[in-house]
Amino acid sequence: MKAARGGAAAQRPRAAAPPRGKLPWLPPAIVTGGLIPLVVLGLRAFTGALGPNAVAEALNQLGLLALVLLIASLAATPLKLVSGWTFPLRIRKALGLLAFFYACAHFLTYAGVDQGLDVRAIVEDITERPFILAGFVALLLLVPLAATSTARMLKRLGAARWKRLHRLAYVAAVLGVVHFFLRVKKDATEPMIYAALLALLFAVRVASAVLHRRAARR
Repeated sequence: MKAARGGAAAQRPRAAAPPRGKLPWLPPAIVTGGLIPLVVLGLRAFTGALGPNAVAEALNQLGLLALVLLIASLAATPLKLVSGWTFPLRIRKALGLLAFFYACAHFLTYAGVDQGLDVRAIVEDITERPFILAGFVALLLLVPLAATSTARMLKRLGAARWKRLHRLAYVAAVLGVVHFFLRVKKDATEPMIYAALLALLFAVRVASAVLHRRAARR
């Protein structure tokens, strides 16, 4: 009887162990870490440590975070191509959604706090100030990317159409750099650094595509 029980226990299916290399904790860790700057910014605002122009400082920090995270998400594939690492692809979605979150926070701070939800003033700013127009268009381009970031939408659109749509992330990043470049008045060193990083990512993707085509022809 004991042997029968032992055999039945041995035949019971065990819970499948997570596949090696999947690192399921990585995306949540990225999201958690990505929200820390927002908490720090909130604490600085609460304690009055943002300086005499607190709204401008908050706008600058939120916008910079959005741009950095967007470029980081775009770096995932080039890093994989150059190094062979696969973990950047696992955090690409989290980085992209964080970038969208901070871009929304940047715009809502501008619209709600800086402009007091004055629609007329916001529309005038967008139509008359090129740097605000560039940033606003970049935010609009990120909306469909965030909306189609799920596996369900990938399946619904199909891989080819989904990839074509998500190439808009590069356009949004370029507009983000233009927004930053037009925003600064004197020293353009920092936006030029981000422009150079973005150009490097473009170069890696183009070089990889060219090599892939040559290999396919052979």
